[in-house]
Amino acid sequence: MFKRIICAVTMVAMCAAGNLLLPVAMYAQNNVQSYVDGTLKTDPRLKNAAVALLAVDEAGRTVAAWNPEQPLLTASTMKTITTGVALDVLGEHFCFETTVATAGETDADGTLHGDVYIIGGGDPTLGSHSDIAEPVDLVFAKWKTALGNCGITSIDGKIVADASLFSNDIIPETWSWNNIGTDFGSGPCGLSFAENLSYYRVEPGLEEGDYLWISPVRWVYSEMDLQELSRTGAPGTGNKLNYYASDLSPSGRFTGTYAVDRRVDTIAVSNKFPALTCAEAFAGYLANEGICNLGARYAAAPDTARAVAKTYSPTLLTICRETNTISNNFYAETLLMMLGLHLCGEADYPAATAAVEEYIGTAGCDTTGLKQADGSGLSRQNYVSPRFFCNFFKMMEKSTIFAGYLSTFPTPGAEGTLKYVLAKEPGQLRSRIHCKSGSLDSVRCYAGYVEAPDGSLLRFAIQVNNYDCATREIQPAIEGFLKQLALYERQ
Repeated sequence: MFKRIICAVTMVAMCAAGNLLLPVAMYAQNNVQSYVDGTLKTDPRLKNAAVALLAVDEAGRTVAAWNPEQPLLTASTMKTITTGVALDVLGEHFCFETTVATAGETDADGTLHGDVYIIGGGDPTLGSHSDIAEPVDLVFAKWKTALGNCGITSIDGKIVADASLFSNDIIPETWSWNNIGTDFGSGPCGLSFAENLSYYRVEPGLEEGDYLWISPVRWVYSEMDLQELSRTGAPGTGNKLNYYASDLSPSGRFTGTYAVDRRVDTIAVSNKFPALTCAEAFAGYLANEGICNLGARYAAAPDTARAVAKTYSPTLLTICRETNTISNNFYAETLLMMLGLHLCGEADYPAATAAVEEYIGTAGCDTTGLKQADGSGLSRQNYVSPRFFCNFFKMMEKSTIFAGYLSTFPTPGAEGTLKYVLAKEPGQLRSRIHCKSGSLDSVRCYAGYVEAPDGSLLRFAIQVNNYDCATREIQPAIEGFLKQLALYERQ
């Protein structure tokens, strides 16, 4: 391959003591930098975009660069930082714990004169539909069995949700209002349930302009006040529904349209009252099993409460793999809160993000170019430079959990967010790319590692912000950069 030397300058300094020559290293062009200069920098679709990228080899030598010090929006590539620090701090085998406890006395007839508490340990998989989670009916069955082992056959009290482990604010203040009601807009909770999602059945009206028929299906807090402002849309317009909700009050609002020719469907939206939903669900389960109770409420468990059962999440490594593979925002936010709790004793966003930055700095990684606002990247106030990403990835390589961390990154062609990336390239090339994608409106990013043909490991990040075309129009150019990294040969 033709090599074009773009800079071959030798600085000569004469040392008075010995006429010593001091050469400055030359920088040689390679296939990756040639692609950046000849394709990305000349692409008219990127003319008005903000682009920053950096790729370095194992020794930290620059392979390709374009505005590498410029912090830009990260989108979901922020998850690589959150999951990395979580694994490093908590360990691959860490599990979240949920405790069931009782307060009160049980009489000879088996009636508990008191309450049953579900004490949340932040488990993001409790009640989750994910394959990594234990089915919720099995979890509830274990809790019921534990109560039965205590001789409890009836409860003259309530099922109480204790979510006090984390702060009460489960919506990051930097998230956009139009995101927080979506199924990807669920924030963390000390007692999360069903990934903090609710499900509604949606059916179009008979004619365009009619109101929709929207009804709760599963995991909807009983006191939710639903405002239905949405209408039946014209044929062919699809699903343009929006859902708005917050944790300020148990109310939600549907707006937008749902096409008249669209089939009846069940949609997921964010549930801002997951702890109470969990307590209600368990109360209902017990009632169906013949154990009477007085319903659900919310409170912190008293010191006198006695633990009768504990259930555990999958390992943290399993959760991190799921987080990065399918880009689960909710899992990432939960990890950030748990980091805050472990690093500084405070599970809120200002404390947790500050603690993560301090931890990274203490580990020897320069935090210049890092501004973190959340754990998932949904916030548009996350700004990170490609230089920081590469420095962080180097830090992770030195960790004892690096092999596990690397396994959390998706690979093009495999299941997950990279399934259709580099679809026409051979599997051998795709399998050497391990990276996290990120997308927001006018934001497309990738960050991670690439195994070069010689077996060395490259670190990279490419961030494209504020482009004025559809993402599908710039996607091939970005994928071309990933391909060139996989083809890179050291000069």
